Amino acid sequence: MTTPVPSSMTLAGCRAVVTGSSSGIGRAIAWEFAASGADVVIHAGRRRERAEQVAEEVRTLGREVRVLLCDLADPDAAEKFAADAWSTFGGVDIWVNNAGADVLTGEAARWSFDDKLQRLWQVDVLGTMRLSRTIGERMKRAAAPSNDERQLPVILNVGWDQATQGMAGDSGEMFGTIKGAVMAFTKSLAQTLAPHVRVNCLAPGWIRTAWGDEASTYWRTRAERESLLGRWGTPEDVARAACFLASPAASFISGQIVPINGGFRYGDAAKSD
Repeated sequence: MTTPVPSSMTLAGCRAVVTGSSSGIGRAIAWEFAASGADVVIHAGRRRERAEQVAEEVRTLGREVRVLLCDLADPDAAEKFAADAWSTFGGVDIWVNNAGADVLTGEAARWSFDDKLQRLWQVDVLGTMRLSRTIGERMKRAAAPSNDERQLPVILNVGWDQATQGMAGDSGEMFGTIKGAVMAFTKSLAQTLAPHVRVNCLAPGWIRTAWGDEASTYWRTRAERESLLGRWGTPEDVARAACFLASPAASFISGQIVPINGGFRYGDAAKSD
């Protein structure tokens, strides 16, 4: 039996765009939004078949769904994507910049550090900034006449919980830099668009996506030890937080970085049994 969505958490009548929503965290967010009443634009870089599959799943919830493809590293393509996404349902109430370059699996895992960093910068940072600035201005103009602070449009970005304290190694250096930039940008954008648009950043910890399924015993053990709750997070954990932040229940929350990590365990405690 489905638990009724509290009125303050409903997204009924909202139009949402979730980038990078053909799998993983983005897919879970798109599903959660639709389950809460929103119509959704599904985005993927190239994999239309996978995106269409997600769209079909979401349609079973009775919501309107569209699929748009775009390589967010291409500035011109990103600009067109923003315009197309905005016009799909006649505006956008919720925009989630979830798309990120995968440099940990597949062919990209064998790239040099510089090549990985460049791809992450183009997609995760510049892609997020371009889309946020473009969509944010549209949202601000559309929301300006409204005095209902409970229904302000929302932009959600995706950072990383360990960007604030750092993590040793190539991955820590790359993702700390990239996601730290996204988190800093979020705080400034929230001030730029206030009081007409709310802007927040999700900062997931160890979330079991495709990389987690293939992770070594070391990384699996570390993920569990570094969470106070002693487990990996799931895409659904992040999706539920995103739904809350996008809803009227979070109407007085803006400019915040929200860790979703089960409580981070610091220092030697994370290394002990």
